[in-house]
Amino acid sequence: MESSTAAFAFAALGQETRLDLLRILLGAGPSGLAAGDIAARLGVPPSTLSFHLRALEQAGLIAATRQGRSLIYAAQVDRLRALLAFLADACCDGDPARCGDLHRLFDSPRETARMKPATFNVLFLCTRNSARSIMAEAILDDIGQGRFRAFSAGPEPLPTGPLPEVLAQLKALGHEVSGLRSKSWDEFTGPDAPRMDFVIALCDTLDLQACPDFEGTHVTAAWPVPDPAKFSGTVTERATLLNELYAALHRRLGIFTSLPFGALDRMALKARLDELAQPLAAGARA
Repeated sequence: MESSTAAFAFAALGQETRLDLLRILLGAGPSGLAAGDIAARLGVPPSTLSFHLRALEQAGLIAATRQGRSLIYAAQVDRLRALLAFLADACCDGDPARCGDLHRLFDSPRETARMKPATFNVLFLCTRNSARSIMAEAILDDIGQGRFRAFSAGPEPLPTGPLPEVLAQLKALGHEVSGLRSKSWDEFTGPDAPRMDFVIALCDTLDLQACPDFEGTHVTAAWPVPDPAKFSGTVTERATLLNELYAALHRRLGIFTSLPFGALDRMALKARLDELAQPLAAGARA
């Protein structure tokens, strides 16, 4: 680390509220805290908090990721470790092991909250759970190679079940469709429900406010894509749009399954999932 970089970071910490803020985020761990929760714990108004958050973020000591309509802030532990190591790397003529516990600053980071279960549970949400989320469930079940269990649901499941043309398309592409059904997201909120590692909302822009927040998950993301129920045109035109939507979902899920889960913490995974949203939104036409 350069001296100028270290000086900038130490200057950002040279204020009592920012020190308290960083300690709060370190206590919260890799899952971080929303800005509102931080303000409440510090007892400062939002405008004051924004000023201090910006100073720490510019110094690289904290980072923010978007979760729904909220910004979640987390301490950047590796950056803080590097800052402290810079201060101590000349200890005992460059031999920090002679300086008692100070050598622990130079240990390999002990990553916390790594995503390493044998199987990841992934829940896809869309308003009626009749097309987009059904497609994603079928695709991930097939390409997940046993490492992923896919589920789908929605706040207003279609009583008649998945759209027939969606089931026909999936069946034609070799997917098993007998177990696919439209269901309420309430099935996944009880104490006996499977614990989700990822929840991905597929609602398009107009319906996004209808997608419920799914609490208690490791990572959530929004990949807005068009609703096939709103596709218009001839049978051929609708089939073309469905194929484009399927291809976009398949491409994004292929990238998702290839992520280095064992090397990323939750905040990093959240950022990677958010990066996939824009290609998805552009990959299919309404």
